[in-house]
Amino acid sequence: MASGRGTLRVCLGGMKLPLVSRPFMPGYGIAAADEGSGLLPWSWAAQRLTSAQNYWVASIRPDSGAPHAMPVWGMWDDSELWFTSGAQSRKARNLMADPRCVVTTEDAINPVIIEGAARVVADPVNLRRVVDLMNEKYSTDIEVGFLDPAVNATFSVRPGRVFGMVHGNFTGSPTRWTFAD
Repeated sequence: MASGRGTLRVCLGGMKLPLVSRPFMPGYGIAAADEGSGLLPWSWAAQRLTSAQNYWVASIRPDSGAPHAMPVWGMWDDSELWFTSGAQSRKARNLMADPRCVVTTEDAINPVIIEGAARVVADPVNLRRVVDLMNEKYSTDIEVGFLDPAVNATFSVRPGRVFGMVHGNFTGSPTRWTFAD
């Protein structure tokens, strides 16, 4: 359904519907939403989030405000990205102090970038889900005990905004999906 020039809503299964628009990128010659190839479908982003082998997590150091980025394994699960980290790692301590983060797919040619907030998950049902997703995606045989919250932190990131673009159509493809809280 249209909701303004260059903005529309799409269906995402279990997720709330995002507002879809062209991101503001002054100076790059970005085409209007109804020009070029138009806005990318959510399925384009969801497929890349699902198939990415690795992701980059950018967080903020609580002592200095300096950015910190590290690669992780992750699993996109319909409406959220799951990943784990040592509970005392820099990224885990950063996210526990300030959950705001950016997570990107490893593909810088056709990237998908999530802006959101990480939440620590420790309930047995979600930990089991994360282990099952990890074992399926990475062909591992990890036991749920590996995610003992005293040792390893498990995070869920639900998107606030997601950006995507296609390298071969840089001026006509940039798309922003904005999710309601």
